[in-house]
Formats: sequence, C-alpha cells, structure tokens
Amino acid sequence: MNDTSHSRKKLLLINPANRARAGLSLNSGSRFPPMGLAIIAALTPSDWSIQLVDENWETFHYQPADLVGISAFTATVHRAYGIADVYRKKNIPVILGGIHASMCPEEASEFADSVVIGEVESVWHEILRDFNSGALKKIYSGGRSDPHTWIEPRRDLFHPGYQFATVQTSRGCPFSCEFCSVSEFNGTKYRRKPLQSIIHELNGITNKMIFFVDDNIIGYGSRARQQALELFQSMVSEQIEKKWFCQASIQIADDEQLLDWAFRAGCRMVFIGLESEAVDVLPRKKRSICIQRGVDPYVESFRRIHNAGISVLGAFIFGFDGDTSSSLEKRGTYMIQSGVDAMQVTYLTPLPGTRLFEKLMKQGRIIFDSFPKDWVNFDMSQIVYQPAEMSRFELEEQMNKQVGKMYRYPVLVYKAAKTLMATRNTESTAFAWSSNLNYRNVSLESRRGCGGK
Repeated sequence: MNDTSHSRKKLLLINPANRARAGLSLNSGSRFPPMGLAIIAALTPSDWSIQLVDENWETFHYQPADLVGISAFTATVHRAYGIADVYRKKNIPVILGGIHASMCPEEASEFADSVVIGEVESVWHEILRDFNSGALKKIYSGGRSDPHTWIEPRRDLFHPGYQFATVQTSRGCPFSCEFCSVSEFNGTKYRRKPLQSIIHELNGITNKMIFFVDDNIIGYGSRARQQALELFQSMVSEQIEKKWFCQASIQIADDEQLLDWAFRAGCRMVFIGLESEAVDVLPRKKRSICIQRGVDPYVESFRRIHNAGISVLGAFIFGFDGDTSSSLEKRGTYMIQSGVDAMQVTYLTPLPGTRLFEKLMKQGRIIFDSFPKDWVNFDMSQIVYQPAEMSRFELEEQMNKQVGKMYRYPVLVYKAAKTLMATRNTESTAFAWSSNLNYRNVSLESRRGCGGK
C-alpha cells in the first residue's frame, strides 16, 4: 500500500503544535500530554504498530505509515492541515479529530479523508473496519460516549518530559458559558467514570504528580459531589500517594469535608475559572452564584480552601464587553492583593463553536477572519476581535501593564509568603510558586512575540 517496512499496519498519531505562536505551551511546565491520541492508541487492536509524534517536544518529519490520526485545537489546526497534506499527497489516509474539527467539520473535511465529530470511543473501531475495507466515510459522529466504555490511555507513548500525568474522571458541563466550547463538545450532561476504574488507572501511573483535567472535578449537584468525596476517600484508603491539582468551580469551597479529603488525597492546588472580580461581566449562571456570596464573592471561598491546606490558581480574562482600561487596572490589582495564589490571565478568545464567536462574527468584530490560516492567532495570547469599550491598543496596553506588575519577582515572593501563611503547607506553596513562574515565562515570551518589552 505504501513504503512502510513493518509487517503490521502502522498507525501514526500526531499532536501538532502552533509553530507561529505557542501560547500557554511556550513553557515546558505548561504542557500536558495529548490524552485523546493515547486513548485512540489504547482502542487500536494489537495487529497495528503505533507511533506518537508529539510536537510539544519534537518537530514533525515525514515517516511512512498506513493510516494517520491527528488531533488539534483551534490554534494548532492550521499546522495539522499542513501535516495532513503531506500524507494525502502520498495517498495515505488521514483521520482528523479534536475539538476544532468537531466545531468546524466542513472546514476540516477539506483537509482530511475523514473527520471525527465529538468523542472517539464509539466510532474508532468502525473507522478501522472501514479503513480495512477501503471504504472510509467522510464524517464519523462519535456523540457522547458511555463513561463505562472509557479506556485508559496508552501513557507509555508519552514523552518522558511531561511533569504531570493527566487523568480524566468526568466529562460534560451544564454551565454553557458564552466563551466556552466544552458544553458543545462534551455535552451539558455531567458523566463520571466508575470509581473503581479511576482507582485502577491511578494505581498504574508512575508519575508523582497528576493533573485531573475534568472541567469541574466536583461536578454539579449533590450526587456528583458525593462521588467526588468517595473518590478522594478511596485515594486515601488505597494509599495512592500522588500530589495533584484539579479544575473546579468556586463551589468546591462550600464543602469543608470535601476539601479536607481532597487535601488528604494529595490535592495541593485547585484551578478555578474566576474570569473577573467584577460580577456584572460574568456569564449569567456564574453571576448568579457569585451574587449570593456578597460584595467580594471570593474572599470567604479562598479562606476555606486555604484552611484545608490547598492553594488557589485563579484564571482571569481581559476583554469582556464591559471591560474598560479602568476596570482592568482594578482587575490586575485584585489579582495581586486577593487570596489568589497563582495568577493566570488571558485575552477573551472567541473560539469556533461558541456563542461568543457567532455573536462577534455577526457584529463584524472578528479581526483575524482569513480561515484556516488565521486560526493560529486564536491561542488566547493575542487579541483577535475588536473590544467594545476600548481600542485594541488600549486592551493590549493594559494587558502588558498588568502582567508586568503581577509577575514581578517581588510580587511573586509576596504571593508565595501569603500562600505559605494561609495554607501552612510547603507543597501547596510550591505548586503555586511554580505556576506563577510558568505564567511569568509565558507572558514574557508572548510579549516579546507581540513586540512588547
């Protein structure tokens, strides 16, 4: 069929990187392994040989294969299309999947033999069967898979340089925020993997540190929260001695028992998408949650998380329609002075598949709209739309100004001292300190790339 010398069919899996702008993957500490590709590898029968090329660590060069699978985010999809073209010119079939292809299947289908929409678990065996019979379909719709069918990824294929192993225990988010495509990709129904399957997976991980990639590890509602508690308690009873961080909603602070068991299970930092200290610019569902929490919706929540010994990584966004130069000054000051231990800040980015993208396109406010070439700019470190209350220059000026303040070494030392005093835990302080250093390095490189100083 081609020039491959292997006796078995060869599947080549490729994780492309944005060669123009690397965004949050500029620093090695901000990189995470391509779990989706490792799941595909685990689903593939043993009569295939499998190789994973990960551009987080190595630049792609052509190598023979019988079938190529590529998964890409929006910022890396133009690179994915270029790699796909190399193989299609040699009549080697290319399967393209991931969140961008799922949001833009018509575009993706122009650059691949087949496109997977949604989750791959329910369609991968069908794809291989169709490949073997020479009858690949243009589109495969994976839909929402049953968590009982979720398989452990082939972690042996990952580059050894990754600091954290990644684990996913759940999918789906009912919040459906205007700027987020998670609900569109994984659905609004929260689904969790069976407890014993999670414990079995954790027991097989050799890394000392873990990142739970769930969008909200505690889920939504009392039943999901109880499942999270049972997970943490099982990690303790099974003596899974890992240190980890996770993503969660601010509501994780409402359950002190849950926080206590999370810490005992190894949690040292929780990533919370705070977006803004100004409640009026938040998405509707988050706004209603924060209004119930008083004048400063986060101060008591930070106190409870800290009392459990856990640090807070607060993610903020610049560029909401209600933002002004003055409000962004306040946001930067709040990030420094508040109980946030590690600080992440990105531009509001209208990703395809979101209501925000549709709205800004209709309003003619998307600046980089020559697709697919311009997708490289959608990595959250560049302004890709016209802000409502200020010019692009003013928004960029404020971002550079606030980032320049918050990532100064004296500020980071001040933050670390506060974290240590609040959590009384050196490991949680180290998690926050390392995160701040990573974000400092990313911001410095991004600003150089934009001509900043």
